[in-house]
Amino acid sequence: MMKLSGVFRYPVKSVRGHSLAEALVEHRGIAGDRRWMLIDANGRFLTRRQFPQMALLDVTVGDGPILFDHPTLGRCEAGIPGSDAETATASVWRDTLPVRLGNPAADAFLTAALGRPVRLAYQPDDSVRPIDPAWSRPGEHVSLADGFPLLVTTDASLAALNERLVTPVTMARFRPSIVIAGAEAWAEDRWRRIRIGGVVLRIAKPCSRCIIVTQQPLTGERLDGNEPLTTLRAMGHAGTGGIMFGQNAIADRIGTIRVGDEVEVLEDGRATSDPPPVAVRTAGP
Repeated sequence: MMKLSGVFRYPVKSVRGHSLAEALVEHRGIAGDRRWMLIDANGRFLTRRQFPQMALLDVTVGDGPILFDHPTLGRCEAGIPGSDAETATASVWRDTLPVRLGNPAADAFLTAALGRPVRLAYQPDDSVRPIDPAWSRPGEHVSLADGFPLLVTTDASLAALNERLVTPVTMARFRPSIVIAGAEAWAEDRWRRIRIGGVVLRIAKPCSRCIIVTQQPLTGERLDGNEPLTTLRAMGHAGTGGIMFGQNAIADRIGTIRVGDEVEVLEDGRATSDPPPVAVRTAGP
């Protein structure tokens, strides 16, 4: 029997995430997931691809302000900007969207952490960012994640990868939303729809992996060269869209999921992990 073994939320794009015992799955993704990001003076999103030191930033989310912690800079808080806050137009890949600013202390703290001027941006509820129509239905939208609301991985596929690696990696390298136990290795590459408790997910496309998976999750260091990307390619998990691990997903039925929930495959049959030959938006942190 397959079960939900892990749920993860990443409140700030490309900053550390945390495991949850339960989570509300919304159409935009896990509630509270990637509604914040760091931007430069031109509104361009920043990630660990360019700034691996972002891995040093931890974030705590409660009922009030979010809290940033850094090993040498200490702690800083940032409140959710209200409707009267300063606004800007920001970009994530090819998308542009309105965001709210208004946390000067956090801007200064994060500027010190990255060593260059940055600002903290928030995506309010009325800031809608459509999912690539090649992989979605009209009206479906996403948070500040690279391209899709959810990323599904399996414990078995990670174990199969680690059998081939000299130095095993943890699931944290891949920054999943949802981790499933009890499946066969790489079974997720064939799934089309799955149910977790009362939540139904539609599998959209394989997740093309970037350089972030080569970084240590808590430091941003690259200690193993280009692994695990090199081994994934050697194992045949590469296609026209890149090197793949995990599946991007969209919620058809929203609700609360809990670790230990039963997982059922509602529709199976994808013959290959290679996506159709259309424009692919890179998936990522």
